[in-house]
Amino acid sequence: MIRSELIQKISDDNPHLYQRDVERIVNTIFEEIIGAMARGDRVELRGFGAFSVKKRDARVGRNPRTGESVNVEEKHVPFFKTGKLLRDRLNEE
Repeated sequence: MIRSELIQKISDDNPHLYQRDVERIVNTIFEEIIGAMARGDRVELRGFGAFSVKKRDARVGRNPRTGESVNVEEKHVPFFKTGKLLRDRLNEE
């Protein structure tokens, strides 16, 4: 599902809301999550999962095409850990 599909689904399920308002709400939620992660905070949505930022140390890597050693700088990457409710729901049979 992409952002526009999410907005459409929420709009369809809530006919009393205007689509432009739903779009503003969804964008605000995503912006708040992004902002919190940019500050290094953890964002937890109970039952769904938790977004956090992990630090990857600098290292010496290898160019797969040439085999040449390259220095890879330290970086921060987003990380998502699923919540128990989501895991259980995905593994239902």
